[in-house]
Amino acid sequence: MDLRQLEYFVAVAEEQNFTRAAERVHISQSGVSAQIRQLERELGAELFDRSARTVTLTVAGKAALEHARAALAAAGAVGQAVGEVTDLIRGRLTVGMVIGCTITPLFEALSAFHQEHPRVELSLLEDNSDRLVEGVRAGTIDLALIGTGSATPDGLDALTIISERLVVAVPAGHPLAKRRRVTLRDLVAHPIVCMPPGTGLRTVLDRACAAQNLRPVIALQASAADAIADLAARGLAAAVLSESTAANYRDRLTARTIDDVETPALLALIWKNTHSPAVRELLVHSRQAFAKPEPK
Repeated sequence: MDLRQLEYFVAVAEEQNFTRAAERVHISQSGVSAQIRQLERELGAELFDRSARTVTLTVAGKAALEHARAALAAAGAVGQAVGEVTDLIRGRLTVGMVIGCTITPLFEALSAFHQEHPRVELSLLEDNSDRLVEGVRAGTIDLALIGTGSATPDGLDALTIISERLVVAVPAGHPLAKRRRVTLRDLVAHPIVCMPPGTGLRTVLDRACAAQNLRPVIALQASAADAIADLAARGLAAAVLSESTAANYRDRLTARTIDDVETPALLALIWKNTHSPAVRELLVHSRQAFAKPEPK
């Protein structure tokens, strides 16, 4: 049996007439009769007494009627609940991403979210982490993927995606490549290429240098990891990167963990609140996407 048959059955029971029931459900009388007969065959009992002008329910029909009404009501409730959620998850969602990010699960999360909620207009913007944090605080950005030196920026919620130590990456002929251990003092004896201020990795480096009263020479800055690696590979400066990022360039750069910088550089999703159903749904998809291992 299906919901259409139950709808026809209830219509005939309430109208007590096949013709009026057919008009009510907007199909022919023969169509209603055929579907009712099919339902009766499936149930193994007649539901209506057709011997008089007025159609009446049999004992089996009376037993089935309330269950049929309940089934139709439940189906309607499912549709209404989905409709209400769909109506809520609409509008515009602004997502931020730190400049130079090479982590792709955020794109997978946005794609899955868009497929389920196509009526939400998505907007993606790149900026440095400090400005993204301020945008989330101000409410102009709903959710952002940032690099940070602290697990949770003040006043915001956060989900840490990656937590990694800082490394220095240099070409094979560089003096630091010959060392088994590299300290921050060793590093600052050489020109450095790294991310610009406002990024999580740069914040960790700057704070570590300040704690030891060291003044690094930041010779070059770039927002993209590829650019930093290219500059370092050409011998222009020692690159400061995260562990997993530096591993992408092992064919041309030697990486050494900076031993006395124990504070990790973090990549985190941040948001201000989850009052918005769209934000809640995107967080669900983001957790799922970031939980999957990245392809090698």
